[in-house]
Amino acid sequence: MSTVLERVVGRCGELVLRTDGEHFEVIANGVFLMDTRGGESERLLVSAAADRMPAPGRMLIGGLGVGFSLAEAVADPRVAQVVVVEREPAVIAWARGPLAEVHGHAVDHPKVRCIEADLLDFLSAGDGQLFDAICLDVDNGPQWTVTEGNRRLYRPAGLDAMARRLSPRGVLAVWSAAASPEFAASLRARFDEVEVLSVPVVRGEPDAVFVAR
Repeated sequence: MSTVLERVVGRCGELVLRTDGEHFEVIANGVFLMDTRGGESERLLVSAAADRMPAPGRMLIGGLGVGFSLAEAVADPRVAQVVVVEREPAVIAWARGPLAEVHGHAVDHPKVRCIEADLLDFLSAGDGQLFDAICLDVDNGPQWTVTEGNRRLYRPAGLDAMARRLSPRGVLAVWSAAASPEFAASLRARFDEVEVLSVPVVRGEPDAVFVAR
């Protein structure tokens, strides 16, 4: 039986943090968003980018989630600095509270800078610094976004905004709960190399990690 720990109104609508046995779950507007089970594909998002970026490098993670991606970046010696951008204050508070043990307090690691902001706003109005890798995990994928406004991240203007913040040999990695041939084609229109990595899950179709450079 699940137990609600907190229910808040966030920038994307209602957010709920609840437990289901030993695991935590985050629900957005009544729709399951993420949990602390597994996390293999979220870790792959970061490790695949780190494998391909110039190292030691600066990494931008869009979306804090339950912290799996950030913990992977903190543990990887090829990642010298991490900027994680999260628009929901509650998600940041939960990362420093009930979820802190899940990711090993990664959000407060010395090489991490956590910024509360919308990702596209940050990319447009930030300090202009370039990143060797950008890892995007703010939705369930390009075809299943948390809010309608997030669709702009996966459209040409959003991809161009991320590409402009990549270093010359930089890598863009995007997490998705499902394959998307349309999104892969959009990436191939902008990047020289695009890979689609598939990660089997217990139920449903495999997760996908798109890697472009």
